[in-house]
Amino acid sequence: MSTRKIALASLVGTTIEWYDLFIYTTAAAVAFNVLFFPSFDPLMGTLFAFSTYATAYIARPVGGIVFGHIGDRVGRKKTLTLTLMIMGIATFMVGLLPTYDSIGVLAPILLVTLRFMQGLGLGGEWGGAVLMAVEHAPDSKKGFFGSWVQMGVPAGVILANLVWLAVAMLSEEDLLAWGWRVPFLLSVTLIIVGMWVRARVLETPTFEKNSAQREEVKLPIVEVFRDYWKQVLLTAGAYFGTGVVFTVLVAFGLTYGTVELGLSRSTMLTVIIIAAAANFALLPVFGALSDRIDRKKVYTAGLAGMGVLSFPLFWLMNMGSFWTVLLGYLLIIVPFSASYGPQSTFFAQVFKGRVRYSGLSVSYQLGAVLGSALTPIATTALLALTGESSSVAWYMVASCAISFVCALGVRSQPWEGHAADESAPVATTADQH
Repeated sequence: MSTRKIALASLVGTTIEWYDLFIYTTAAAVAFNVLFFPSFDPLMGTLFAFSTYATAYIARPVGGIVFGHIGDRVGRKKTLTLTLMIMGIATFMVGLLPTYDSIGVLAPILLVTLRFMQGLGLGGEWGGAVLMAVEHAPDSKKGFFGSWVQMGVPAGVILANLVWLAVAMLSEEDLLAWGWRVPFLLSVTLIIVGMWVRARVLETPTFEKNSAQREEVKLPIVEVFRDYWKQVLLTAGAYFGTGVVFTVLVAFGLTYGTVELGLSRSTMLTVIIIAAAANFALLPVFGALSDRIDRKKVYTAGLAGMGVLSFPLFWLMNMGSFWTVLLGYLLIIVPFSASYGPQSTFFAQVFKGRVRYSGLSVSYQLGAVLGSALTPIATTALLALTGESSSVAWYMVASCAISFVCALGVRSQPWEGHAADESAPVATTADQH
């Protein structure tokens, strides 16, 4: 199996994981406020629904520690199989949950519990998928192949929103009665595909080398916080801006467009799908560019661009038409892609191979708590307090500025160990028999 096929396997797996995450994002915006928090007014119900959305992000650093340890000690492949199973089961179970009207306060408690399980799985998923792609890739193409993992995010957004777009054709009554369950129940088919794809890929050369030379660390997370604690904080901070901007586009923007601007749900979902498609196409472009230009320069240029375009995004959205909202989304998706494309490889290169799964996972997931988990709550609260979308734009600008400064302090290390040649075959499970 070539490096390209291994990267494709990582893309398929992460697409499924992010599909699971994003169907929940949309459900929180359009259904969970009514079904699980019916005793609150619409704005507060949405705020509480987004609080359950944040639960997964709070669980993600825990998952990063737990599965990072397993990934550094036992292997990347086995860990990825486990995380996919955990998140898949949790997502499917959400689709079977009784609502508040059926079992009262137990309904949101169960929702939060399953959301926490999703977060645990995703906390270990991303870092392992990155390492499967990057550690197999030749040094000259690590940014390019690392971006394939990032492409799983817009691919997951597209899949999730296409399903929700179909569900949105139902009447409001049918949507709330049973339609909201469909995206969650469909995820079981994707999980089966993902398990089959990942079963065919073997361990990364870096882990095999460390295992052969007995370089595994007994407690990788201890070494990470002892030797890399500054870089962990800086890497988490460097993620902050990308997390905020992305979550504004796919979570807050959906609610803002429908509730505040009066656009239809299908209109906003269409905008998000088109922007995600553009993002999908741009990520490998900027990933490849980071192999030719200093990765940090590409990353920080993207952060600067997002900060500059935060206010124009809302100026265009507030014009209230499909075309102006779409233009705002497409403008800011370009600098977002410039940062997010090389991000996985940029962050992975901070840590040595023997603790890379733990260091990468914990750094990224800590950043996700700051940048992604709190953003729907913070932006909804800001809009409620000020009544002005400019407050959200300022929040985006501040987050990008913080990340810009942090990214400047991130220090990369040379890649150690074997770097695969793109033309050379890489072993698969089938090759062993």
